[in-house]
Amino acid sequence: MLSTLARAATRRPLTVILFWVLFLLLGFGLGTGVFGRLSDNVAEVPGTESEAAARYLDRVDPAGESITAVVEGVAVADPGLRAQVEWAVTQVRTIAGVAAVPDPYATPGLTAEDGRALIIPVTLDGGLDDEAEEKAVDAAAARIQRIDAPEVHVSGGPLLGTQIGERAQADVRNAELISLPVVLALLLVVFGGLRAAALPLVIAASGIAGAFLALFAFSEVTDISVYAIQVTTMLGLGLAVDYALLMLVRFREERRDTEDVALAVHRTVTAAGRTVLFSGLTVAVSLTGLLVFPSTFLRSMGLAVAAVVVVDMLAAVTLLPALLARFGGRIAPAKVRPEGEEGRVFARLARFSARNRVAVLAAVVPALLVLALPVAGMRINLGDAQQLPSNTEARRLYDTVGAHFPAGTGVSPVIVVLKPGTSASTVDRIHALSPRAVSRDLPDGTTVVELPPAGSVDGKAATDLVERVRNLRGDEPVQVTGTAARLVDFRAMLADRAPWAAVTVLAGIFALLFAFTGSVLLPLRTIATTLLSLGAALGAVVWVFQDGHLAGLLGAEGLGSLSLTAPPLIVAIAFGLAMDYELFILARMREARQLTDDDREAVVTGLRRSGRVVTCAALLLAVVFGAFMTGGFSPILQIGLGLTLAVLVDATVVRMLLVPATMAVLGRRAWWAPAALRRAHERFGLREEQPTAVPRATTSV
Repeated sequence: MLSTLARAATRRPLTVILFWVLFLLLGFGLGTGVFGRLSDNVAEVPGTESEAAARYLDRVDPAGESITAVVEGVAVADPGLRAQVEWAVTQVRTIAGVAAVPDPYATPGLTAEDGRALIIPVTLDGGLDDEAEEKAVDAAAARIQRIDAPEVHVSGGPLLGTQIGERAQADVRNAELISLPVVLALLLVVFGGLRAAALPLVIAASGIAGAFLALFAFSEVTDISVYAIQVTTMLGLGLAVDYALLMLVRFREERRDTEDVALAVHRTVTAAGRTVLFSGLTVAVSLTGLLVFPSTFLRSMGLAVAAVVVVDMLAAVTLLPALLARFGGRIAPAKVRPEGEEGRVFARLARFSARNRVAVLAAVVPALLVLALPVAGMRINLGDAQQLPSNTEARRLYDTVGAHFPAGTGVSPVIVVLKPGTSASTVDRIHALSPRAVSRDLPDGTTVVELPPAGSVDGKAATDLVERVRNLRGDEPVQVTGTAARLVDFRAMLADRAPWAAVTVLAGIFALLFAFTGSVLLPLRTIATTLLSLGAALGAVVWVFQDGHLAGLLGAEGLGSLSLTAPPLIVAIAFGLAMDYELFILARMREARQLTDDDREAVVTGLRRSGRVVTCAALLLAVVFGAFMTGGFSPILQIGLGLTLAVLVDATVVRMLLVPATMAVLGRRAWWAPAALRRAHERFGLREEQPTAVPRATTSV
């Protein structure tokens, strides 16, 4: 297959390039329409009690979602301000789609005890379609914001999702403006020429276009999270640079041995292209674990990110070879270095680790385990507007309410749906759970009880309240929903499906690595060392963002928990990225072993030949992830830090020290497989073409 792609790239490069130009136009044209379709409902899990109850209320409850406004900065009793607020409330009530707007001066709890702020809640009609809801929200927000006061902030409900989506779009744009020039500068250092340095950015643009197009396509059939734009863009950009870097380094090496550009492209695709193919497949397989979860958010993220990985992979093995076939003659071959000079530092590291394998293992493994210790105390929550930067509208509203009103004000209540047939004693016991319980009757005879929790919307008090209702209801027709109930159900879903996701991913990775190496021990070693680096990175994220250590350096704060979006995405993506570097190294080790049949020297040669690529790729990927940490949105900061650390730890400590040490411990057994599996691999396995030794000059040019 790769030989066919190589021939297509060298014989019809302009056709291949034209196809990808059309793809780019489609991605940056149609694909960017996804920005208007983003959802912030990440905790919904189809089939759970909280989701079923929410859908039931959507059908029968005359009241719909709500938005919240807060006015601050002058005495709320000021006659001029009071007249403005009352007139604004009167006008908002007349807007189509608005169900109710209470008078903040006549409703207890809506004016602050210090007299410096007031809250205006706006409840929408139930059953509104998206267009009608958007018009009602925009009209209500615009009218309230015309109140002449020092601070007027409006957010919550559907407006919060819109604000986060706009923030996501701005963060992506800023991250690209920061990362692309830095990446280009580093590529110039690596390649020493603008032509070669620009090619990875062309592949990166293809990956980003693929990200937008994939997300837009998935938005036609499922909700797309507000996090999807940042995560898929950062990964699409990073992996594209990784794959292009590997291919370009190999192409320049092949050009050192032949002046025939077409032959160099063919050799590059059949050798490095095979590594890219397997690498893309392993990253995609790592993300299939997200498909095991019934969560719409996790499934959509898994599909979208996997699609981006596939686009990057295809661009690297089709578009890049076509560009090389057309313009590769202008790219300078790799310099011929004296024997032993190429990759000298990495060769020394490999020999050091191999000679001192026991000491390296005794030092590195415990250190990584210590870094991973905070994972044992990890907590996940939905989070609230506190996760946003302090200059955003939602965060300002959150901070203003927190500064002027009692704790728990504005927190989404635990919603209990009491269907006809519920006993009076059960109703009374549920009411007794909260002194601020409020109930209302629906047209079909159902009673809805709202139980305001103490503390935050996803704190222990709120989740305990959900469990208490579910424990006392017995067999009564009672359901619990609301934000806290969705969090309880999401956590239960994670605990139930996580083992199956792990088995799915590990089995898929094992199968691919076996197909790549023909060994059963190498996949096990790879999985073990990767889990160490992954645990260390996730432990650091917990230590910073949950416990609050050094969080201020990142413009964040300790929140007491991680966003429920961060851990599953960090684990899935980082595991796949670690396979990238493992395959880069194993491919070179395998080539050297086939040529020399010397297992120890194959390890040294593999690191000598791949160490520079792996290090450069990790540095470039860290730059990309680091740029996405400039936005200030805590969940993205968590994901960015986790992936940055996972990449750097894996590409340095694990691949440069643990890999040669463990390979030295295993020796020739590293490539072992049972006879039956060995025969199966020889017959069906996907292998590189047998490399041919090419004499190289030993003098510098």
